[in-house]
Amino acid sequence: MARTPSSKGRLRIALFLAVGLAATGLALVNYGVHVWARGSGWDIFGGADLSSIDSRFSIRGEEKPPTNIVVVKVDGPTFSTLHERWPFRRSLHARLIQRLKKAGAKVIAFDIQFSEPTPNPPGSDAGARQDNEFLLASRAAGNVVFSTTDLNRKGEPNFLGGEAGIRFTRSRVGNGNFEPDPGGVDRRVPYEVVGLKSFSVVTVERATGHAVHPFSGARNLIDFVGPVGTIPSISYSDAYLGKFPKGYFRGKIVVVGAWAPSLQDIHPISFGNDEMPGPEIQASAISTILRGLPLQTVPNWLNVLLIVVLGVLAPLASLRLSLLWTLVVALTAAALYLGAALIAFDQGWVLSFVYPFGALTLSSIGSLAAHYLLAAFERERVRDVFSRFVPESVVEQVLARTDDDLRLGGVSLFGTVMFTDLRGFTTFSESLPAARVIEALNIYLSEMTEAILDNGGTLVSYEGDGIMAVFGAPIEQANHADQAVATSREMLLVRLPRWNTWLREHELSKGFKMGIGLMSGSFMSGNVGSERRLEYTAIGDTTNTASRLQGLTKGEPYLMFMADSTRESLTAEVEDIVFVEEFEVRGRQGKVKIWSIEAANSEAFDAREAEAAAAEGAAETG
Repeated sequence: MARTPSSKGRLRIALFLAVGLAATGLALVNYGVHVWARGSGWDIFGGADLSSIDSRFSIRGEEKPPTNIVVVKVDGPTFSTLHERWPFRRSLHARLIQRLKKAGAKVIAFDIQFSEPTPNPPGSDAGARQDNEFLLASRAAGNVVFSTTDLNRKGEPNFLGGEAGIRFTRSRVGNGNFEPDPGGVDRRVPYEVVGLKSFSVVTVERATGHAVHPFSGARNLIDFVGPVGTIPSISYSDAYLGKFPKGYFRGKIVVVGAWAPSLQDIHPISFGNDEMPGPEIQASAISTILRGLPLQTVPNWLNVLLIVVLGVLAPLASLRLSLLWTLVVALTAAALYLGAALIAFDQGWVLSFVYPFGALTLSSIGSLAAHYLLAAFERERVRDVFSRFVPESVVEQVLARTDDDLRLGGVSLFGTVMFTDLRGFTTFSESLPAARVIEALNIYLSEMTEAILDNGGTLVSYEGDGIMAVFGAPIEQANHADQAVATSREMLLVRLPRWNTWLREHELSKGFKMGIGLMSGSFMSGNVGSERRLEYTAIGDTTNTASRLQGLTKGEPYLMFMADSTRESLTAEVEDIVFVEEFEVRGRQGKVKIWSIEAANSEAFDAREAEAAAAEGAAETG
């Protein structure tokens, strides 16, 4: 038969499902904003998600650099060798083009903007001659690609002579701008910018002779093979002067651009949070396109699925597992997802990291908090249950020993069980109003409960006017037998006489006797009941025998019987202990040796009660 969840179980389910839904919902909302408003001020965590790509590059490490691309860098040695100022004379670039073409360069890609004519000195056409030399060298090479960053007034690429200059040189022009991510980091190569194909796309088309198919934001990540200097490079001056090995440029794409920091063409990139010169970024983008754009962000639906799965994982695990195991599951899932993200990256797939991982983190923290909250509620519930029948110090020890759901499990203990019963109270109760009976009974039970708790015992239950208590449980105590005997003595010498006095003062009765049975031995103790009602109890042969010993006191000369096992368990000497006799006890083989104390002598109790009654009467007449 299907088991219906209890109120506690329903609360647990509702709490953990609320945690999962809240964490998942929050992550999904932020991911939706990231997709919709990428790079805007609303995209709060988009930068962190993009930064995780940088970390994946660093973890992946350097890869084999391309062998078909070389960067000619305008660096510090170039300035010191050529003794030229920037921007260089166009004739210098013309000779470089001639040198590279002769060396077999497949494409010469200038990541340098040539938009304005060289000014002519007064009374001279030197500037025009330099531009002509540059244009003629470009035309002769027939394999040059130029970079620009905008269009002229005619809507043409901003290059010397506009479209006419481009046609004359038989060159192509691409937009050299990137579209940086938040923080100014260059991670993506665009297919086109303001309607003009990007410099990297045009260079690849020139090198391959085929058009590059348009690509979207899902496939425009630059696959950096390493940090600055990974792609082969040579100083502009060495290339210009021919100081390079034979065949160095043959069949390769040569990217020419500014490298020196003073030229301010340095930008943050993905790999290791480094800053890379513009021409090497262009070379990396060209290599990425040539390799078929190997990095691709996964579809949004897959990221959403990952957010949902990781967002509800810890709460669902919490429905079955303890706090510790929930934490293990969460940490394992985090490690597995981190590994999966890295493996996927190596295979060219870029998973969103911050949003799924954030959903897992939020739901795990929420689940742990819910565990603590439920534990706190349960601790208070158990405290409420136990504080009714054990001393406060014992309550704290019980709470320290309980398991995750704070239900004290069944344990086998060696202690002393006590049963008490009030003689003749049932007949007495039939002759009085119910309210008066309950009042008297409550005063009696309060007196006896205080005696039990004050001596370190645990009150198990009330059975009408009877009481069951244990000593040495739920916390083990070496002197359990001593505590049980001391409690019996206090009950018979202090608590019961005081209650009898109250009865006489209220003219309810002349007083009562009580019977007490003590048995030491092993018994099972623990919480029993349901989620709606939880009680502590002790069961076993020791419990049954203690109950029967209490019953044997009826009509006997002693009001308290204790088994020989209780006498043997005493840790301190009891001066007034007396042997009663051996009795046959139902349910046990052989006779049981019974002991008592002089304070429990029935005749002595009657004498004390008579003296007390006489003293009370004398006080009233006096």
